[in-house]
Amino acid sequence: MENRLNPGLKYDSFKCVTNSETLLRSPREKLMQAAALMVLLLLGGLAFMGPSGVLAWGENLKLLDQRQAQIGHLKAERDELKNRVALLDPKHADPDLVGELLRSNLNVAHPDEVVIKLN
Repeated sequence: MENRLNPGLKYDSFKCVTNSETLLRSPREKLMQAAALMVLLLLGGLAFMGPSGVLAWGENLKLLDQRQAQIGHLKAERDELKNRVALLDPKHADPDLVGELLRSNLNVAHPDEVVIKLN
């Protein structure tokens, strides 16, 4: 077959590409391709089923909602404790809270109060 671009060159590029000898692969090349395929399959499996994969996304969202609810509860508890600390400030303590703490922690009462035991 004669080349149209270079008439003196007797070379068939199509025959060279489709030659059956070029399609034969060595065992080492086949092994490398199989190893590359296994790595790609592993990465694909991890992307789908791994700890941060598609299947874990719903579970992560559920855990996020639980944590946000827990944070809200803890913030409310913290605000309540901040209020109690502010009421116990030695410079201007709330007399009702001081009386409540004395009665509950030290078991004291005013002389005009009546104590009823529930046991």
